[in-house]
Amino acid sequence: MNYLKVLTVATAMMALSGCVVAIGGKDENDSNNSSWKKTQKLNNQVISQLNLGTELASVRGQLGTPDFSESFREGDNETVVLFYRTHHEHSDGETTKNECTPLVFKNGVLTGWGEKAYRQL
Repeated sequence: MNYLKVLTVATAMMALSGCVVAIGGKDENDSNNSSWKKTQKLNNQVISQLNLGTELASVRGQLGTPDFSESFREGDNETVVLFYRTHHEHSDGETTKNECTPLVFKNGVLTGWGEKAYRQL
């Protein structure tokens, strides 16, 4: 009789422990979230060390593919804006422009970054 109780309790515990693991996988500290946290930290570090006049290719080499980009031409001048994720706004699994820092390039040269530089376009 005791054997049957032990077996029932053990089975119930195994079933419940599986539930705990599944719920725990959604925690904000899991590996998917830590990946974007590492990316944000690296992006912030690189951007904080940039200098005006740095070439577009150099910045892309340091930061990789941007989360968003825009470009346009006015006369002989080409403007490119690269957006890199640098801060967290919402835990929705999506990166949006408001979670990014814009880097503004005119004719292939960095002329500014941040919201003020972007608004001056």
